[in-house]
Amino acid sequence: LIFIISLFLGTTITISSNHWVMAWTGLEINTLAILPLISKSHHPRAVEAATKYFLVQATASTLVLFSSMTNAWYTGQWDITQLTHPTSSLILTAAISMKLGLAPFHFWFPEVLQGSPLTTGLLLSTVMKFPPITLLFMTSQSLNPSLLTILAVLSVAMGGWMGLNQTQTRKIMAFSSIAHLGWMTIILIYYPKLTLLNFYLYAMMTAAVFLTLNSMKVLKLSTLMTAWAKAPSLSTILLLTLLSLAGLPPLTGFLPKWLIIQELTKQDMAPAAMIISLLSLLGLFFYLRLAYCATITLPPHTTNHMKQWHINKPINPSIAVLTTLSIMLLPISPMLAT
Repeated sequence: LIFIISLFLGTTITISSNHWVMAWTGLEINTLAILPLISKSHHPRAVEAATKYFLVQATASTLVLFSSMTNAWYTGQWDITQLTHPTSSLILTAAISMKLGLAPFHFWFPEVLQGSPLTTGLLLSTVMKFPPITLLFMTSQSLNPSLLTILAVLSVAMGGWMGLNQTQTRKIMAFSSIAHLGWMTIILIYYPKLTLLNFYLYAMMTAAVFLTLNSMKVLKLSTLMTAWAKAPSLSTILLLTLLSLAGLPPLTGFLPKWLIIQELTKQDMAPAAMIISLLSLLGLFFYLRLAYCATITLPPHTTNHMKQWHINKPINPSIAVLTTLSIMLLPISPMLAT
């Protein structure tokens, strides 16, 4: 409980701060609060994941502090929105990319996610990404557009390509997260609110997937193949949520992609829009493979366990709510477009 409260405290401090040191403090509280949650199982892999996470986040925090100090040295401003010096905005971009796991600083993220339990993995993919994204949101007007576009395209490419070969569900979710971060980064300078919208919808869909996997106790694809006999309704729901995460219409996940592509074409960035749309097809492939394992593959042998319908094991209401939202929210797009 203390660690969860500290997590939300750190996040709140970062997103409500005006001063760089305050933002840095919030990020540090966040990092220190999530470490015990990662290494809770005392498995060597969990401890290794926590160590990797700590080293990367400490480096990124140092860089955040360094960039804000450079900016204060040149301009005398400690205000987050006044980050005007080009060198400090460059260092800040690198630091936040490390914090988020944007390519080419993404190598730690799948490893850490693979070493931590599913619930902690959910926190790492959603709550822990929020403070760095708000910092990017607040400094978006002084960042370098071409650098961010390159990082974004790289992230979508790496997230797609490296996810193709995975059999562990947590690693697949990690690469899907990297690809989604690419979509958020590419639009950041031109329409920052779309970045936040994309993040909220992504967090919702990821939460639905992680909670579903957690309630079915699925850690790898082979377990997912036998899950149909145990929880058919949950597997069907998982199919739709995964397709939504892949961004297929008429599901919720199509909404941010559609708005981002529209905005990029308005900004004369049709080539970039085309490239990331094509690269997100790689992501679609491994989501389809997850969906295929969840619902279409029937295991060859007859299963010995009874079919568990919802009378025996009720579906968690939060899964129901999150899934409904991650499938049905596309009709609200006119409201957002205005």
